[in-house]
Amino acid sequence: MPWDRNRMAARAAEELEDGMYVNLGIGIPTLVANYTGDKDITLQSENGMLGMGPFPLEGHEDADLINAGKQTITELARTSYFDSASSFGMIRGGKIAAAILGAMEVAENGDLANWMIPGKLVKGMGGAMDLVAGVGRVIVVMDHTNKHGESKLLKQCTLPLTGKAVVNRIITNLGVLDVVEGGLKIIDCADGVSEEELRTATKATIV
Repeated sequence: MPWDRNRMAARAAEELEDGMYVNLGIGIPTLVANYTGDKDITLQSENGMLGMGPFPLEGHEDADLINAGKQTITELARTSYFDSASSFGMIRGGKIAAAILGAMEVAENGDLANWMIPGKLVKGMGGAMDLVAGVGRVIVVMDHTNKHGESKLLKQCTLPLTGKAVVNRIITNLGVLDVVEGGLKIIDCADGVSEEELRTATKATIV
């Protein structure tokens, strides 16, 4: 069976190491906060929070504590708060080791499209452009195909780009792939998913 959203988030959490400062994008990446376990990971939210905790239990939500996706979260003993300028200073200054982001499309050379679909109303790119340019490693977590069953891993992106050649690793409901010279390399397949099934669902070149 392909991985569900929680299993994808748990797999993404396996990429993190003690001491890392990590930014979580909206969507599936926010779930990573629930799977860091005993690792000493500091999660950053670009709306001004360093040391983000997991999602709160029902009935214990604090409407003043939200992540960049406006979801309620929890704070830790070491949590600190700051303004947006300081937050983006961390990101642009190379202080964030990794960003885990969602995507609508990823190209085989690592191009990322994750901020808009032409014709649909959007409020802006948010921090995505700064994140892909400023962090040490970009990990994308997303479904392998869209709702029509079409691959979201392409030879070239068709949607407006967030960044060029910025993605390092892609985690989907079908498996894990790395961006390497010449295309994508299969690292792991989801439980019960064959390499052939993963290849068939991918339009990008797999080397």
